[in-house]
Amino acid sequence: MANSESRATASMPNLNRLAYFAAVVDAGSFTRAATSLGITKAVVSQQVSRLEQEIGVTLLTRTTRSVEPTEAGRTLYARCATILRESSDAFEELAHGVSTPRGTLRVTAPFDYGSSVVVPVVAELTRRYPEVEAVVSLSDRPVDLHASDVAIRVGWPEASTRQARRIGTFHQCLVCAPAFAKELSKVRRPEDLAELPFVANGSLHEPLTWRFALEPRKERTVHMRARITIDATPAVHAAVLAGAGLSVLPDYLVSADVASGRLHQVRPEWRLKSGGIHAVFPPARFRPPKVTTFIALLLEFLARAAPSLPRAVAPRRPRSRT
Repeated sequence: MANSESRATASMPNLNRLAYFAAVVDAGSFTRAATSLGITKAVVSQQVSRLEQEIGVTLLTRTTRSVEPTEAGRTLYARCATILRESSDAFEELAHGVSTPRGTLRVTAPFDYGSSVVVPVVAELTRRYPEVEAVVSLSDRPVDLHASDVAIRVGWPEASTRQARRIGTFHQCLVCAPAFAKELSKVRRPEDLAELPFVANGSLHEPLTWRFALEPRKERTVHMRARITIDATPAVHAAVLAGAGLSVLPDYLVSADVASGRLHQVRPEWRLKSGGIHAVFPPARFRPPKVTTFIALLLEFLARAAPSLPRAVAPRRPRSRT
């Protein structure tokens, strides 16, 4: 038993060398990595070479002008960046006490949900905890998660080994400006919608195909014709408010407009598919207080906002902050 443990230990790569490898990928060269680490270029090169020897894989492609990670190198970097960040957070929290949020919180989210929900929560987090800084990246396109502490995903997430927590749901609403009321009087069937001007959301997988549930077991698929295509949800919202045509938008973005009369919800009895809102985390056992506190504040925000979002479903308030 002792011999097998010794062999396993001997075959395990030196994890300290991951920091050298990650520094080279971040810097794009051995020279700049050595400068950032405060050591010589020869030491960095030697440590990375030994790491490659230990795992038997080429991690970097070296030329006279640049250093680029191989496919295996990119895979390892994605994982080791998380490991190094988590280790740094863990040591920082141990040094300053594990209960108080501190450090830089990195969050990614879609434009619309990020602007209307995530940004106010981040503002509250940094107000309550001055030792927390935040970097928020908003995009309707998928963002690589390994550089973030948490990603907010709206929609229908694909199967993944990543850790995710469902924090709410949303409904899709077919809406238009009141100026289209006359045209809507001619709509008798879902198929009639295809004759009206439509603002397509280019960030969606199928921006022109919509499935309406008229009855529990009766569904109609309609293929819209785009008059305008925009690849950012808030801009689609603005175009609809400006009277450009109909579009499908999430309830958390348009509920206030519908309540005030700025937008009209078209045939709400023709139901569209609902979706989920998830907080997705990089693989890790350690969740620093800055992350758990952010999630707790996010849930509190959704619980408070629930009465004003008639078609948004916020999860019940958690019993305690974790």
